[in-house]
Formats: sequence, structure tokens, C-alpha cells
Amino acid sequence: QVQLVESGGGLVQPGGSLRLSCATSGSIFSRNTMAWYRQAPEKQRDLVGFITSAGRTDYALSVKGRFTISRDNAKNTVYLQMNSLKPEDTAVYYCNDLGATMMWGQGTQVTVSS
Repeated sequence: QVQLVESGGGLVQPGGSLRLSCATSGSIFSRNTMAWYRQAPEKQRDLVGFITSAGRTDYALSVKGRFTISRDNAKNTVYLQMNSLKPEDTAVYYCNDLGATMMWGQGTQVTVSS
């Protein structure tokens, strides 16, 4: 069973940057479109963006131009580079495939606050 392990979250001031990582244990990782999601307190989990197996990316309007998703197929890892962070980016961040068919990991908390 594929496991997803997110890491890299923390507390950062507005305007700061963080890089999140998601390590997977699945052998099919390189063929999957992988995605990042986030869930703010008392809100639904939303799609942040995704990256295809060929490296094409797309993002939610709220993060476009500030966030970048990349992947290392050799390491079965997907990354989320977050720049110019805003308080409204505060959430628990998760990775999954697009469609969220895998079992969710524990997520990583990102808090943007001065």
C-alpha cells in the first residue's frame, strides 16, 4: 500500500518561504500525476496544484505565481516551493495523486504569522 509522508512545514512570517516535501513508497509514482492539497481550519480540503508525469504543472489562482511544484521520480518525491507566503496560506498541506485515490498522509502544518 502506498504511503505518503509530508514534511517541511513550520511557522513563517508573511512574505517568507517554505519548501514542502512528500515522499511516497509506491513504485508507480513516476506514472502518477501528483498534487498538493491544503485544509485550513474549519474549511474543506482544496487543491493547490498538480504536476503530471511529464512535468506539466497547474495551480489554483490563489497561489499561481507564488508556489511551484516539482518532482524527483528517482526519489519518489514531490515538492512544493512556497514563496511570498500570506496568512491565508495557513493550513495543513497534504499530497496525493490528482483525484486523491491514495490513503492520506498526516500532512504538514504551515502557519504564516508575524
